Amino acid sequence: MALLEVKNLGISFGGLRAVDNLNMSIEKGALVGLIGPNGAGKTTAFNLLTGVYMPTDGSILLDGVNLVGKKPAQICQAGVARTFQNIRLFSQMSVLDNVKAALHNEVRYSLFGSIVHTPGYRKKEREMDERAEKILNVFGLDIYKDFLASNLPYGKQRKLEIARALATDPKLLLLDEPAAGMNPNETAELMETIELIREKFGVTILLIEHDMKLVSGICEYLYVLNFGTELAHGKPEDVLNNPQVITAYLGE
Repeated sequence: MALLEVKNLGISFGGLRAVDNLNMSIEKGALVGLIGPNGAGKTTAFNLLTGVYMPTDGSILLDGVNLVGKKPAQICQAGVARTFQNIRLFSQMSVLDNVKAALHNEVRYSLFGSIVHTPGYRKKEREMDERAEKILNVFGLDIYKDFLASNLPYGKQRKLEIARALATDPKLLLLDEPAAGMNPNETAELMETIELIREKFGVTILLIEHDMKLVSGICEYLYVLNFGTELAHGKPEDVLNNPQVITAYLGE
């Protein structure tokens, strides 16, 4: 059974059909791209997968469990994490605390313990510090752990957002335009990072991206949306040479 099964998924906003009859099947450990021109419905699809929007119809199965109707926090606990097209960090918190914030599912001490700093509280905080630092180390961000997130260069802020998502221990990681705003060197480094985290964390990855060099360089399979409907799917070399896909991107 595939890790993620999306069946006949759709949503309407008034008279607008933003996503219509979307079907996807993603195997465990896969690295898959969701592409399409601006306004195609890609981020809306991510919002459906993460509970930000309630589908009008269809189902979303993660390891056989239907996520439709669950709240975003419940979907995160079930094993789905995401980043955003526009970076959403806690800008006035440290790099370390940004990652620790994503470890909330593991917090087991009481409110009283957090107020008086009981031994159990201190032990759990040390464990969270250690785990957060290990995750930051994978991204080469451990040396910046005491920096404010807002003081990191843009490319490192992107990495921090991915690190924070991974701290929730997801089965499925959704990356919304991770290369947006990056220069070619940063994009090349990001490609290596995405491959590394899939291998090191054993996570399945679905990404939205407009950088076709990145898409063709790391994705094993692609789904193409256009006007909210699936236009094509298949291996990158086939999809990117599909005349309908080329027309959708470039126009008649």
